[in-house]
Amino acid sequence: MSENRNADSGETTTGHVWDDDLADYTNQPPRWWMIGLAVSAIWVVVYFVMYPSIPIATSGTFTPGIGLPGSGQWTAIKEMEADQKDVDDVRGKFEKKLKDMAPAAILADKELSEYVSRSGKVLFSDNCAACHGQNGIGTTDKQGLFAPILNDDDWLFGGTVDQIYESIANGRQGMMMAHKSSLNDEEIKALAGAVSQGNPTATPLFTEKGCVGCHGADGKGMQAMGSANLADKVWRFAGTPEGIKYTIAHGVNDPGDKETRVAIMPNFTAAGKLSAVEMKKLAVYVFRFGGGKAADPAPAAQ
Repeated sequence: MSENRNADSGETTTGHVWDDDLADYTNQPPRWWMIGLAVSAIWVVVYFVMYPSIPIATSGTFTPGIGLPGSGQWTAIKEMEADQKDVDDVRGKFEKKLKDMAPAAILADKELSEYVSRSGKVLFSDNCAACHGQNGIGTTDKQGLFAPILNDDDWLFGGTVDQIYESIANGRQGMMMAHKSSLNDEEIKALAGAVSQGNPTATPLFTEKGCVGCHGADGKGMQAMGSANLADKVWRFAGTPEGIKYTIAHGVNDPGDKETRVAIMPNFTAAGKLSAVEMKKLAVYVFRFGGGKAADPAPAAQ
């Protein structure tokens, strides 16, 4: 230790002294520190009295001798309910209008359309994004496209906002029968080759084998049936020749073929998970991705 030792100040120690230089004195802490300690102790008591403090199993929390749930009667549930009421008051004027409006009418109202799109984003994330991807970009699996892209302009069952609502509310389950037993390998190969080039009518097999019955004479599909447009090179499943051969051979949603493609859009009305208003919000939100189509104009009066 240094030889320049401090002289003994004569102050009382606790008896803990090290090398005659370092000692544990009994001096009082600074006054500001003692005041802070006292204020803190008082605050603990006030907080204990005013707010829920001790959890119990049956009634949440209590302050002994004062009442439930503290003399301030504050609870997190009450605060949440108050905040929810503020939100509901703002939303109320919009929600009341939505109940009796068709999706197309909602879309035509700029203010309502903007409101619906904001709330529809949450609904889409919770109910649709798992299959269709965030922002409707689609998702893929070993079959190709697992769920359709919603932000392009290709729609199996129609892309007007009302048609989108019908798809959400009622679900969709198109069906293409498996052709592995009615077509031989060479015929399937020829059809797949023509379809992969976006020219299904290039082979006479397209007409001879009855493909026109569902896909139309020009191969551009029929929305009423949900049959695909085979001339636009937009694919619901894998668009390679091999992928198309598989679809022709095993079909789509064919109950008689265990290897069939599966393409089912759930019926949200039957599931009871979403209200009619929530499905309208989803329809408008999906339409506003940019791939929706304007409704056909009304026929002119005769």
